[in-house]
Amino acid sequence: MSSVRRRMMANLANSVCLKHSVSLWFPHQSPAAHRSSSIGFRTFRRSYVVSSSSFSNENREFVIVGGGNAAGYAARTFVEHGMADGRLAIVSKEAHAPYERPALTKGYLFPLDKKPARLPGFHTCVGSGGERQTPDWYKENGIEMFYEDPVSNIDIEKQTLTTNSGKLLKYGSLIVATGCTASRLPEKIGGNLPGVHYIRDIADADALISSLEKAKKVVVVGGGYIGMEVAAAAIGWNLDTTIVFPENYLLPRLFTPSLARRYEEFYQQNGVKFLKGASIKNLEAGVDGRVTYVKLDDGSTLEADTVIIGIGAKPAVSPFERVGLESSVGGIQVDGLFRTRVPGIFAVGDVAAFPLKMYDRIARVEHVDHARRSAQHCVKALLSAQTGTYDYLPSFYSRVFEYEGSPRKIWWQFFGDNVGETIEVGNFDPKIATFWIDSGKLKGVLLESGSPEEFQLLPKLARSQPIVDKAKLQNASSVEEALEIAGSSKAAV
Repeated sequence: MSSVRRRMMANLANSVCLKHSVSLWFPHQSPAAHRSSSIGFRTFRRSYVVSSSSFSNENREFVIVGGGNAAGYAARTFVEHGMADGRLAIVSKEAHAPYERPALTKGYLFPLDKKPARLPGFHTCVGSGGERQTPDWYKENGIEMFYEDPVSNIDIEKQTLTTNSGKLLKYGSLIVATGCTASRLPEKIGGNLPGVHYIRDIADADALISSLEKAKKVVVVGGGYIGMEVAAAAIGWNLDTTIVFPENYLLPRLFTPSLARRYEEFYQQNGVKFLKGASIKNLEAGVDGRVTYVKLDDGSTLEADTVIIGIGAKPAVSPFERVGLESSVGGIQVDGLFRTRVPGIFAVGDVAAFPLKMYDRIARVEHVDHARRSAQHCVKALLSAQTGTYDYLPSFYSRVFEYEGSPRKIWWQFFGDNVGETIEVGNFDPKIATFWIDSGKLKGVLLESGSPEEFQLLPKLARSQPIVDKAKLQNASSVEEALEIAGSSKAAV
């Protein structure tokens, strides 16, 4: 887009906003409707609108706090509505423009001879087939970026943010997209020793790669997504790799014991060792101060020169606690348009506790698909007449062993809700599917190594929740037949 055209669009949008100052903030409903929402908002009143000419001082019309996926997709949506140029600022603790964070535990960790992912290759929004938003993209679209300068304080009454460097930013509308921080082992048991790694950003991944280049024995703590993906990458480096976790099988939040066993067997065939039902007592350092041993609660020890901790994440709510937290799932409480209890403040992505409409419960989803969709939905609601509440279908995926030389690349996707009894079809090689059935309805489905057409069927099944003949499904001779049975079943009324 030319600079002349951008200025014309900005001026046009600005004139619209100045004419309809209240509609800039909540164009989709009146203050009375806002007050009566389920979360109990206060009546919203705004006495001014910050114009783009105010960018010479501390005023910003729109501010996004956070530099991950959600921030990148929100920025794109502002641009699509002609409301970014001279109006939008992004405040990030990252040194880089927003990028597709899942790459950090997948392609980024591949050995150098196996074509690892590197920036600018995975800046948002290439993960969903969009334009690559490099730092130049933000400049060209008039978006002000504050790198490596996280927000340290918010004054809700004055509508100001203070950053670590002391910058003071006054916002009109604020979108909190701070994501999560990695859960850490306590320092007193060795959680911060050199050679102990956590992964949330590129700096973390770079430090881990530096360790892997010299490593011989790797211990991965945690049997979830991070643990499985990092262990697969470590095998690509031909390292002695052990996964330690307290549960009885991998990824118990999603996998069934039977499905987990299939993955565990595959990992073992690739050289990964497992210690299940094991908890960490402490990490011990050698004479050089680096981690040397992992000591377990039963008194046994594992040699390790590199330890990767993947034991979950916590929503990064600081310093936004006063905006309103949700007690059951954590994070910042929002409604179906991602509005918090404080007028003019929104929260999206991992940090947002939102109404999961399909299943009538409050949820907080740590997944890239939700980060993308929630950001887009929030900005559209803020800038347009969109009033539809967010109707998200939970989905999860993983890709492992995708590097060159791997005997088999693994890619699975899940859609829906993993409740009820399960039916497993297929032998994992070449593919397998698991169906979750509750009260006769198909509630969720996971597919490994499916075709593009089969993967496209999964969300349709999970959303329509067809009434499935369990006996037919159990007797299906192949994954293809099982999907055909599910796809031809009558949708629940």
